[in-house]
Amino acid sequence: MSTGDKTISCTSCHNLYLNGAGNVSFSVGINGSLAKRNTPTVFNSGFSFRQFWDGRALTLEEQVEAPFLNSQEMGASWDEIITTLMNSSDYRERFKQVYGKNFITPDQVRDAISTFERTLVTTNSRFDKWLKGDEGALSHRQKEGYQLFKSYGCIKCHQGVNVGGNMFERLGVFREYYLENNTDNTKRSQDLGRFAITKNEETLYEFKVPSLRNIALTSPYLHDGSIKKLRNVIDIMATYQLGLKLPEAEIEKIEDFLSTLTGEPPTILR
Repeated sequence: MSTGDKTISCTSCHNLYLNGAGNVSFSVGINGSLAKRNTPTVFNSGFSFRQFWDGRALTLEEQVEAPFLNSQEMGASWDEIITTLMNSSDYRERFKQVYGKNFITPDQVRDAISTFERTLVTTNSRFDKWLKGDEGALSHRQKEGYQLFKSYGCIKCHQGVNVGGNMFERLGVFREYYLENNTDNTKRSQDLGRFAITKNEETLYEFKVPSLRNIALTSPYLHDGSIKKLRNVIDIMATYQLGLKLPEAEIEKIEDFLSTLTGEPPTILR
């Protein structure tokens, strides 16, 4: 569904037949406006404990309306959205079948979209199969990568059913990532993370830890979309989050393990 000037839809930024996101650093909204952060994949988003990089939405229902109403994304209003939907006999009938009303409300729209989003689960990855007992699902090298992933402590932040997405963490725990990587006064230094919401200095440069499911498909990486290659992200995480310098051979093994987190497309899209 498109809104605002009708040039941007949810799938403009969240390509459901690509990776649930896009392959650009910043998505483009109405009038060519660039998003301030990299678009996270919508796949498996229902498992995240908060929505958006800064976690400002507690639920998918809360998240739904933000792109609609954002002047640089879709630039719409609820009046416009409801009018557009009510002008469609197909939407009127579908909403009536589900909600039993002759009218459409914002709450119904939030519920409909978030319910759909919760079906966008990618299952049956090689790692999932291995966890279920299929020893042949992972190669020896990938198993070594998993052991390194655990032994170095990556699993402390990237755990749970979504291999992440259930906590906040500062970007730059052992070293100041922003100070060492800001040579051109880019958005990287201007984005204060959760601090912009909380005004608590303890949350400066904190972001939601992303899920690693399908991570091999969701380049570019980080909240600013500044890193193109997965192995470079692994190196950055080791350096700034763990205070380690990993051998290239170990980075490659961890990358091989992460490739096993790619799941099958959501059932609803097949």
